[in-house]
Amino acid sequence: MCLLKKKMNIFTPSKIERDCVVVIGKENTGKSQLIASLTGKSAYSDNFRGSTIACETYQSEAYSFIDTPGILYRSDSLTTRQALRQLQENDTVLLVVKATDVDRDLADLLPLVADKRGIVVITFWDKLSSTTHNQQVVREWSQTSNLSIVTVDARYLTAEQQNLIVEALREPHPFLPQWIPQRAGWHIQPQPTLLEHPRLGWLLAITLLLIPAIIAVWGANSFATLVDPVMQAAVASLIEPLSQLPIGLKEILIGQYGLVTMGPLLFIWAMPTVVLYALFLGAYKASGLVERITITLDPLLRPFGLSGRDLVRVIMGFGCNVPAVISTRGCSSCSRGTCISAIAFGSACSYQFGATLGVFSAASLTYLVIPYLLYLTITTLIYARIISSPTAKSTQNSLVIEGRAFLEFPRWSVIWREAKSTIQQFLFNAIPIFLMITIIASVLNWLGVIATLANIINPLMGWFNLPPEASLPIVLASIRKDGLLLFAEPETLAMLTPLQVLTGVYLAGVLLPCLVTLLTIMQEKSSRFALLLLGKQAIAAMFFSLLLAWGGLLIT
Repeated sequence: MCLLKKKMNIFTPSKIERDCVVVIGKENTGKSQLIASLTGKSAYSDNFRGSTIACETYQSEAYSFIDTPGILYRSDSLTTRQALRQLQENDTVLLVVKATDVDRDLADLLPLVADKRGIVVITFWDKLSSTTHNQQVVREWSQTSNLSIVTVDARYLTAEQQNLIVEALREPHPFLPQWIPQRAGWHIQPQPTLLEHPRLGWLLAITLLLIPAIIAVWGANSFATLVDPVMQAAVASLIEPLSQLPIGLKEILIGQYGLVTMGPLLFIWAMPTVVLYALFLGAYKASGLVERITITLDPLLRPFGLSGRDLVRVIMGFGCNVPAVISTRGCSSCSRGTCISAIAFGSACSYQFGATLGVFSAASLTYLVIPYLLYLTITTLIYARIISSPTAKSTQNSLVIEGRAFLEFPRWSVIWREAKSTIQQFLFNAIPIFLMITIIASVLNWLGVIATLANIINPLMGWFNLPPEASLPIVLASIRKDGLLLFAEPETLAMLTPLQVLTGVYLAGVLLPCLVTLLTIMQEKSSRFALLLLGKQAIAAMFFSLLLAWGGLLIT
């Protein structure tokens, strides 16, 4: 039974007659590109049976194509389980396999679709030599299985190939459990690059990961520098009329942490960073670079309980922690918790990193960004190693990936399709939580709770060689990471040494994840996991901050 039909029965009766086709295949087989080319339309996200995992659905005149996440064979990731679940709940299958590794793809995937009805599409056909023998193998498979098998280059789907696929779906045949295709012997590996170099590959991979983050933050900050004065002038014009409102509502709207006061930070500082970074990451995915980087860095990260895939998600957190945490659904169960913890601890999101740069600039200590990032990276890796499971750190726990990806020049349509998901998660997951947190912070400030908490931890600041005035930005940064901008107040900076600025910014940034990240973690995992993460992160943050504060004195 197609679940999409059940939903549409209530809301859009005109679409009831559309048949559902679940699209199954491994990662990097060109599934999404195939269906986008086939339908000529973009996807929309739809949640099935209350699941928080979004499957991409493409509508054509006759079919609803459900594009599932790529199956990582032998993986226990949440996305793989969701793909298999969609397979169980739908009857018609479009099975997508790569011509470059077709024997293994068929051997792995045919048992999963046994007794379902459907067709087979072989992508990457352009990578094979056009010979009569290759076509003959496909014809023999079609005859012995009674299945329609279409060979395509998913990037450039011809009208003839579209018609063949649509016609074949009108009368899909069963995938017979007893069918064992003869081996084709096609196994084509992409050419190695510098990323596969045994000594230089890891350095190039790290550089490629850092470049988008640096450009995104620099570009967003440059944009904010131009637009912020205009926005602040617009906000100032609203202050006087809104100041006539009742005290509680006034605090929520134009208070120190109010919606009108802090809202521009979201769209001027955070939004451009997220968009730019999402586009960069989309280009990396569309070109195949992400998979190459993943494989290169995996051996280096395994001792820390992370994989190459996990590092990509941690770096994604420099744009926004919310889509980064959500993307961990594709992590193995043994490393997902560690990856989420590393994001919460070490991914300085656009708010946090932008505020950090603001503090360093206000103190005329911009060079501190280098030791800050180095110390943040080192301590995040140590933290990940301490909290990760022995299984995650085992050298026998190899990365589950389907070989090197083919590199190609990314097309804009594919980049946008990849980036759109991250941007949507920011707009529809992060922003609503941000607005809620803004209201909570405003109410807490109005009630004097934030000042009270700051007074409570005032005496503790001496532990970290910080003055009592550092307590307020540290408390606020635990709610919203841009709260550490309070370190940039002239009165505060006047009493801080460069080492104290570095220590204060580091402690405020890593002591606790912001509430937006915390609520996302609760949704993705559980309240118990989130509370344990809070405790472990706070202990680690205090230890590393103490080491920085007093160890730094010895060095300087």
